[in-house]
Amino acid sequence: MTQHNAVPGFQPSVHGLQFTNSWPHEPDIVVDVGPLGKVPIGDASNGLCGGMVYTVIDVFRAGLPPIPDTTNPAQGTPLFDYLVSRLFASFDLPAGVLKYYQWMTTPDHDTGLWIVTRRGVGWHTITEEWPRIKADIDTGMLSPLGLVTVYTTDPSKMGQNHQVLAYGYELADDGLLTLYLYDPNTAPAEADDVRLTINLSQPTHTSPITHNVNIGNPIRGFFRTAYAFANPAALEPTTPLRQSVE
Repeated sequence: MTQHNAVPGFQPSVHGLQFTNSWPHEPDIVVDVGPLGKVPIGDASNGLCGGMVYTVIDVFRAGLPPIPDTTNPAQGTPLFDYLVSRLFASFDLPAGVLKYYQWMTTPDHDTGLWIVTRRGVGWHTITEEWPRIKADIDTGMLSPLGLVTVYTTDPSKMGQNHQVLAYGYELADDGLLTLYLYDPNTAPAEADDVRLTINLSQPTHTSPITHNVNIGNPIRGFFRTAYAFANPAALEPTTPLRQSVE
């Protein structure tokens, strides 16, 4: 019998941001460091996917209306600054970045002998991360995911990874898992149709992932990122924050 569940009331085309993860070459943030002047940090053109995912969770958890903007906010506006702040939060520095790198340098499947087995990306995804994601959704919580797309020791390739948001799942008797996703790269008109599938039955082996997330690389594995709620009420100050949010 197929198991299935979804976060009540969440619909990507409604509750996701109404613009996509496409930004010009401009700093994420400009910091005034006194005698050195204003120093630019980051490059928005590399993407703000983590900030977009965390902002969507914040607004949904706070019970606020979806953000109505249909064009990408300009640098220095309150919404842009909020997205950037949540982007940095999604990196969970330094632990989050180190986790991406560890997965980037880990084979897809288990390697070594049984005494000194090195667990592969498939095992970590299926055995460690999927139960956390399922627990989120089963308790009505959106679950932010880091998608690892490359196999390399080159840290400069870290920007080729991606972040999305899981809000529902179906798990068939044969172990085939389908996750329903909000993808910041996908236009709102197609947002409700984004899926990812993986078979959970052989975690020690390479477990191919099929998907229609709007990225050019394959997905090797995924993990739940270390989300913590931030109050987005300043983005829509006329709407009170729900008191039930922890």
